[in-house]
Amino acid sequence: MKQWRTNAAGAFFTLPSLLLTLVFTVYPIFWVFRYMFYDYKGYGTPRFVGLDNFRTLSTDHLLWQSVVHTFVYAGGKLLLTLPLSLILAVILNRAIKGRQLLRAIYFLPTIISSAVISVVFFIVFNSYNGILNQFLIKLGVTSKGIEWLGPKYAMLTAILIAVWGAVGNYMILFIAGLQNIPNDVMESAELDGAGSVQKFWYITVPMLGPVLQMVIMLAIINSLKSYESIMVLTDGGPIGKTEVMFLYLYRLLFPTPSASTVLEQQIGYGSAVGFVTAMIVGCVTVLYFYLSRKLNRIM
Repeated sequence: MKQWRTNAAGAFFTLPSLLLTLVFTVYPIFWVFRYMFYDYKGYGTPRFVGLDNFRTLSTDHLLWQSVVHTFVYAGGKLLLTLPLSLILAVILNRAIKGRQLLRAIYFLPTIISSAVISVVFFIVFNSYNGILNQFLIKLGVTSKGIEWLGPKYAMLTAILIAVWGAVGNYMILFIAGLQNIPNDVMESAELDGAGSVQKFWYITVPMLGPVLQMVIMLAIINSLKSYESIMVLTDGGPIGKTEVMFLYLYRLLFPTPSASTVLEQQIGYGSAVGFVTAMIVGCVTVLYFYLSRKLNRIM
């Protein structure tokens, strides 16, 4: 009887989470699987079209261009964020004055809305009267404003803003991993004459292996799925230079007057695009798992 009550109590407390998962995760997946075979504009009766949505998708140059932009954005973000996060974690893991305050400062962007961050940086990087351009002109670095959100620099600007917002999050994870490294290992290395660089490469990095794998996996998934900041900052422009695949998917399902690439709601085609983009993220994740496991065996 006591065991039954315990099980019933456990089921009662997990029921809300289970219901939310079914409503907001499982049901939408089945919903997408259904409508990706239909021509449906959000009104009227859905019309079954079979694989026509996927045939259209295979020749949709805007979609595949957005996929390329996504990998450029994710790759640039990863190449900058992970080294910076690790370096900051190593520095702030030492017994330096004010390290708790510095950790809080670097972590602060993580808890700020990406939309708010993008609005602030839009004011900073504005090509005509932005704070950064005014500062550079006063210093004499340039005689006219640089088009930070123009075709040439828009993607680079978006990557830098994404790095600023993500460094603190991964820094905290790295600090947690560093604190699990035994002090006697570092002391033994110092007694053997190892310098700071040698301790970092031959002790810190290998012993951070499990944490590093987890952080890289999270960074890859978050980078490939990210679109909110770009939507607020550039809306995929100019001329589609920062259009990423999940922003393109958002336009298909929720078209807005500012979205020049989509004129009407396309739930059926958008469901097919959503399935393909999810498969791309899944394939990249599986490939990373395979390579990381193979690297572990080699090491």
